[in-house]
Amino acid sequence: MKYDGRNGAKAYIAYKGKVYDVSDSFHWKDGNHHVLHDTGIDLTEAMKQAPHGEYVLEKFPVVGIMIDEGKKDS
Repeated sequence: MKYDGRNGAKAYIAYKGKVYDVSDSFHWKDGNHHVLHDTGIDLTEAMKQAPHGEYVLEKFPVVGIMIDEGKKDS
């Protein structure tokens, strides 16, 4: 995966439709968050169980917006 945080690659995660660059976070070292979550995935559901709120993502840059490729414009 291109943005999995491994071998010097950028580490990206998604949450509520936004893609965040967490590459500089110690908590996402080597593309993994405390051996619980890998980068390159949507963490919207997983964050519901997190001991912290979504405010932790505010310090990371938003690098993209997810789109639903299954939706077609009318």
